[in-house]
Parts: sequence; structure tokens; C-alpha cells
Amino acid sequence: MNLKELEYYRMVCKHKSITKAAHALYMTPQGLSKIIKNMENELGATLLNRTAAGISLTVSGEYLYRHLPEVLEPYQQICSEIRCIEQQEHHEIDLLSAYGILRLVTPECLADFRQKYPEITLTYREFPDRQVERLFREGEGNVAFIVGNSSLRHLDATFMEKFEIKLLVNRQHPLACKEKASIRDLEGEKLYIESSEFHIHQLIMEKCRQAGFEPQIAFETSGFSLCHKMVQQNKGVSVTVDFIFEDMSQSDLVMLPFEDGPYYWETYMLTRNGSTPNPDIRLFHNHVMKWLKDIVEKNIVR
Repeated sequence: MNLKELEYYRMVCKHKSITKAAHALYMTPQGLSKIIKNMENELGATLLNRTAAGISLTVSGEYLYRHLPEVLEPYQQICSEIRCIEQQEHHEIDLLSAYGILRLVTPECLADFRQKYPEITLTYREFPDRQVERLFREGEGNVAFIVGNSSLRHLDATFMEKFEIKLLVNRQHPLACKEKASIRDLEGEKLYIESSEFHIHQLIMEKCRQAGFEPQIAFETSGFSLCHKMVQQNKGVSVTVDFIFEDMSQSDLVMLPFEDGPYYWETYMLTRNGSTPNPDIRLFHNHVMKWLKDIVEKNIVR
């Protein structure tokens, strides 16, 4: 049994489902189930109660889950510190970004940083919201752009920008004549939305359930663009944020604020608060924050 397998087990406990955990980990349910079974064989204990209704933790499984932070967090902190040391020595910034945020920050921001500091190697990778959090927690990268404030330990979070989440409809849709929408307006509508790996999905699902209904999800995607396209063809409704809507500038679409909101798409920059401060990361942090300030003050056009 290794630390990666313990992390897999934590995901199963968190999602209360092998299938959902496997989806979040980009694994097959069969492969993940085999890993959990091997752990049980090695421990000589049953960790999960498996029934037709789903899974639950046994007493042993609950004990293991409760003590996982004592094992995983120190290891992750050590790995993070080692990566920080290596990246600082080689003047590397490894940026992990949730989809959509580089569009917000603008590619020009990164290009300008590279031009000003050619001695620093800046690389970036984009992932769904929750995958960025998982990778950063596991020690990948040394800067992350995320959606939603993170409760991860050993990290510093700097607020970047927030945008109101609004309902997106076609001008021919009956809802387009309203000034504001409510969550209940989603009931019975075909909803095109980002997948469960995105915070906006979790938020809308939660609000719909609080209103007493399950939304009729027509399709889950990995970005706003396809959602806009489906609404443009009047095949359903979606949710979006201002800067994406303005960037796509489609005259046949309408955004409606939620009267029972506002709900926000909030972005943060994460850095590690390691024992050895990295001056390169501080330069990058300050550069991005000044760039965003210049956008707000209209010194730079997004």
C-alpha cells in the first residue's frame, strides 16, 4: 500500500462512491475498485460496505479515513517544499490554471512577464477547476489560478476578480423577456453546463436542489464555448459570466441576473507558503495583480 493508493481511498470516502471518485481521478471504476480491494487484503480488514444502494465506511474504514491527514499532509508538504527548492534554483514558474482564467488574465500578461524576466522560465497548464486543486494539493506546480477560495493548508490565496453568474438564454426563448431570472426558472429547461469538475456546476446543482428540483441537464462540457453555441441554436439554456459573454459578443443571446442571487465566479491565485520564499514567484504574483488592476482602470484592454 502506497501513499497514492491512500489518496485514492480518500477520494472514494469524499465522494461516497467508487464511480464518482474514479471519474474525478480520471480512472475506470474497475481499476479503482481493484486498488481498494488490494488495500483491504493488505490490511486484513474490510474498509467499505458494498450494497446495491452504494457504499459506506466500516468501523475500520472510518478509522483509516479519519487518520489519513496525519499521513498524507506531511508527505505532501515535504514534496511541495522539495519542488519549491528545485524550481527556485532553476528559476522556474510552473503555473496550473483552471479553464477560463487565462482568458481573464489575458495571454498578453504572461507574454509581458516573459519579456521582462527572460531569466525566468514560465510554463502553464490548464485543467478543470477541481483537478487544479487536486494537482496543487499533491505538489504539482508552484502557482495556481483557481475558481473559488481554497481551504488547502500551507497555501496563500490572493483574490483576483469575481464575476456574477447569470442565466444565458436565446433572444427567442420565453425567458428572454424577463429582466431577472430565478433558479426555479431552470426547472424543466434543457440545461447545458460545465461538468461536475467545475465549481459552477456544483453551485447551480446545489441551488436547484435547495429550490426542490433536479435540473434537466442536456449536456455537460469542459468549457463555456459549447454552452454558448447550444444556447445560440436555442437548444436550451446555460449559465455564464460577464467577461465570457462580452468576449463572445453574440447578439442573439441574453444574460439575466438571478434575482435570488447574486452568485459569483470568484478567482484566486494560490502560492505555497513554504519555509523558503521564492522571489521569482513574488515577481510573478505582483506582475499579475498589477496587470489585473490596469485592466480594471482601463489602462489595458482585455
